[in-house]
Amino acid sequence: MGRILRASDVEAAVKGGAVFAAGGGGWADHGRMLGTAAVNAGEPELVSMDEVPDDAWIATAAAIGAPASTTEWQMLGVDYVKAVQLVQEELGAPIYGLMIGQNGKSSTLNGWLPGALLGTKVIDAVGDIRAHPTGDMGSIGLANSPEPMIQSAVGGNRSKNAYIELVVRGATGKVSPILRTASDMSGGFIASCRNPVRASYVRKHAALGGISMALALGEAILAAEAKGGKAVIDAICRETKGQIIGHGLVARKAVAYTNEAFDVGTLTIGTGKDACVLHVMNEYMAVEREGERIASYPDVITTLDPSGVPMSVGEISEGMELLVLRIAKDVIPLSSSASDPSVYPSVEKALGINLTDYALG
Repeated sequence: MGRILRASDVEAAVKGGAVFAAGGGGWADHGRMLGTAAVNAGEPELVSMDEVPDDAWIATAAAIGAPASTTEWQMLGVDYVKAVQLVQEELGAPIYGLMIGQNGKSSTLNGWLPGALLGTKVIDAVGDIRAHPTGDMGSIGLANSPEPMIQSAVGGNRSKNAYIELVVRGATGKVSPILRTASDMSGGFIASCRNPVRASYVRKHAALGGISMALALGEAILAAEAKGGKAVIDAICRETKGQIIGHGLVARKAVAYTNEAFDVGTLTIGTGKDACVLHVMNEYMAVEREGERIASYPDVITTLDPSGVPMSVGEISEGMELLVLRIAKDVIPLSSSASDPSVYPSVEKALGINLTDYALG
């Protein structure tokens, strides 16, 4: 049986999702808005892939962009719903359920409002346990597929006449950049529904149980909060099998917003031989100490403040005290995108570092 998502699940999804947001992954307030609207508007149901018929259509609900407090974006709950409706119309068949491309402060909840209003199931599967910069990384192995896919994007800053709706059909690698451009034109953040595929494909290629993992982590965080920051950090490490690999003050933040709607650069935490350099492309993609790689995508890499609150790149300033959490790739379910060599070159080019050897090694 599925699990009806209730008001008490909203904060757990936001807090657990925030750890897996890996320095990106949207906005906590946006997540609370989506989740609260959903549980008040209906009864979104979380279902495991075991319960889904093989021939059911499953699409991915996603938010695209990099709103690191630098752009004038506007995205409303109805935008997520409209995005699903547009894909359903183009597909000419009902969408049974929605998975998500990644966990995050808001993205863990991307499928909840359509679930409440349209009756689509919230599928307990993710394209990636953690947040990542490109749609390809959450595309469950479809990045290089020649098959034409349907993708929609909806949203934008209404007061700036930047509201956009679009539906595109084509190979994922060709049409995904169109949605990212639309995101930039709409103000930097847009709702999308993309890549409807049969459940049999999702079962084989997605990271299964990814939303349950975020909810369980959020519940562990909420249970520890009364005992203070150390208890919260301990609870996060225990629940995720993660470890703290760095701790210090932010010595340097060198991150810039690009016109491809990415935040790219580095964050240096600590000084001397203990200094950690975090490579940022919307999210943390790698950590180096004295030139040695100590964490690398698809590991989960997150910065926490001393009270155990995950800090997004956009919230961080020089002089802040932060801890660096790593959850190794071998203790999390990985989708087939993580082992797809085609998803790495664009990110490696932007960052100027190698990710492929670790991810595929």
